[in-house]
Amino acid sequence: MAAAIAGLPVEAQNTNKAPAQPKAAEKKTSSEKKEATPKSPSPIPFRGHLLDLNRTARTVKLDKRTLEITSETKIYRGDKPAALEDGVKGEYITGSYKKADDGKLIARSLYFGGKNKEKSSKEKGPEKKAEK
Repeated sequence: MAAAIAGLPVEAQNTNKAPAQPKAAEKKTSSEKKEATPKSPSPIPFRGHLLDLNRTARTVKLDKRTLEITSETKIYRGDKPAALEDGVKGEYITGSYKKADDGKLIARSLYFGGKNKEKSSKEKGPEKKAEK
């Protein structure tokens, strides 16, 4: 009987069948998901002194950067809303921007005089008096 069993054809087990195809399909779907939901770039903070303000082109320049002001840009003086025209050359400004696909820097927020400058100076005032 042992000879009869040895004469039977033996099939080799193939371990590379189905699992390889679903993994490749999973990789494609995960990359497709990435393409379907593009990540928006994180806002980049800035601070410096206002070198130029172009009302016609709706741009502000500080350091080597020129930021474009759009209808979505939030502009403030202290904690109150302001307009682009309220800016004064040489004034300290802060805010954030995003870099567009075409390389332009689009301002998301702009704070003339710096963000919360009035609050920080009021908070420091009583502390100085208390120290003396």
